[in-house]
Amino acid sequence: MDRKVFAWALYDFANSSYSAVIAAVIFPVYYANIIVGNADGMGDIWWGRAISLSMLLVSISSPFIGGIADASGKRKRFLILFTLSAIVLVTSFVTLRPGMVITGFILIVLANTGVEGGFVFYNSYLPQISDKHNVGRISAIGFAVGYVGSIISLLIALYFINIGSMNAIWIEVSVLFLIFSMPIFFMMPSDKGDKSIIGSAKDGLIQTIGSIRSLLKLKQSRLFLLSYFLYSDGVNTVIVFASIFAVTTLGFSRAEAVILFIVVQGFAFIGSMAASFVTDRLGAKRIVQFSILVWISVVICSYIVESKDAFFIVAALAGSVLGSIQSASRALFTMFVPKNREAEFFGSYATVGKASAIIGPLVFGLMSAFFHSQRPAVLSVGALFVLGFFSLIPVKISAS
Repeated sequence: MDRKVFAWALYDFANSSYSAVIAAVIFPVYYANIIVGNADGMGDIWWGRAISLSMLLVSISSPFIGGIADASGKRKRFLILFTLSAIVLVTSFVTLRPGMVITGFILIVLANTGVEGGFVFYNSYLPQISDKHNVGRISAIGFAVGYVGSIISLLIALYFINIGSMNAIWIEVSVLFLIFSMPIFFMMPSDKGDKSIIGSAKDGLIQTIGSIRSLLKLKQSRLFLLSYFLYSDGVNTVIVFASIFAVTTLGFSRAEAVILFIVVQGFAFIGSMAASFVTDRLGAKRIVQFSILVWISVVICSYIVESKDAFFIVAALAGSVLGSIQSASRALFTMFVPKNREAEFFGSYATVGKASAIIGPLVFGLMSAFFHSQRPAVLSVGALFVLGFFSLIPVKISAS
């Protein structure tokens, strides 16, 4: 494996410690149930607000900072800045105590903004380290390595849960994030260009407006981004609420929820590796369509499931297509990206993906509180997948 590809994939390992422990499994339950209190659904509402606000900030800023990064030639510096900011903020979680709702809200919003903002620059390297013949494989390898990181971070976190040391979990995530981010900092191409960041702001804004216009003029990219907006909203909502659903509705303990998500990550790794072999052969669009159909089945099963054992099966099914839909979507989008405008266009890509994550978590939290049950909220997620599937059908990929 090329060392640049290896370093790029390791960054997915690094940020997956955050994605698994902070965004998906342990911190959502900790914040909703311990910091806020979730007996009346208020924990769901506050968690939904935090995720939605952070995604709003990223969706607004991503095209702009992506444009500045391309104009100034300082892509790597932005990646380092956002990554280190997130690491420091996660470390500060050790200060949280029950009842510190606003403080926890602010910290998770800022930390999530740092992580998701960093993804813009991480993703923008993909066209530079791949070509149209292997982009699907490399994209899938990145996710597969990421799921290994998720599993390792969750296993370590499970140990700390069993000894009753929650604060050690936040430190663990910060350390893993820092260590495995280092290779991409050193092995990716050095920044080029002598323009200052401030001096590039005007050029970045012009480029941003130009990229949005370009995307809107290209019918196929416009159709794809509409579909991506819908189905990624479904995926993001499942990720940020699945552990809370398992604990609140199905009665999982914290340790059981961690084990559940280790199973999910294991199947996600298998799914990602499978996708790395078939995406370039079958086409990214077909992989996305198949994955959406499986997600629709997952939502239906989640609505009716009653037992923990049955939910383990549902979670494994979801995990099997978690990586494939993400990696195939990223590979599919590269078909629409002009050369030397990668950060800018992936900023727009992040805008669509993160803007979609504004709606789902808010709706889920509100429906959960209104019905005093999370099951009706699950159905709203299914509707997003259905709409995303049908809006993807007319998308055509150029053979060139």
